[in-house]
Amino acid sequence: MIGISACLGGVCCRYDGQAKEITALKKLVENGQAVLVCPEVLGGLPIPREPAEIRGGDGFDVWNGDAKVLTNTGEDVTALFKQGAITAYQKLVEQKITTIILKENSPSCGSKSIYDGTFSGNHRNGSGVATAYFIDRGLIVVSENDWETAIDRVK
Repeated sequence: MIGISACLGGVCCRYDGQAKEITALKKLVENGQAVLVCPEVLGGLPIPREPAEIRGGDGFDVWNGDAKVLTNTGEDVTALFKQGAITAYQKLVEQKITTIILKENSPSCGSKSIYDGTFSGNHRNGSGVATAYFIDRGLIVVSENDWETAIDRVK
């Protein structure tokens, strides 16, 4: 069994109230082979919600206290992002999940790329808040762009 970002599994939980469904991943959930998590919603953020980006670094920097997650209106939602990562991780561990496929560019789930914190649409290398937490605890994190490798890994 694997974990999957809920939006990739067809759940309309993104900040804009949309999903980014990948049909093959949704089928894994329907067949009982995957568990969906949305760290942002698990942290208490509403759907829809203001866009948020990490300012001052990436998810690892957030956990080190060197960066924050801010909305486009300047609201600090760092604590909610951190709580969501912790809650999502607990859910994954309860299901004995060791591999998770996450939504790239997300301030929670980006594994290789996140937005640069300026709300300009530009990206930077880095990991999201939940991704950093998962990696620090030994989960294997795979980008949605490489989801096939995750499926091969758990077969």
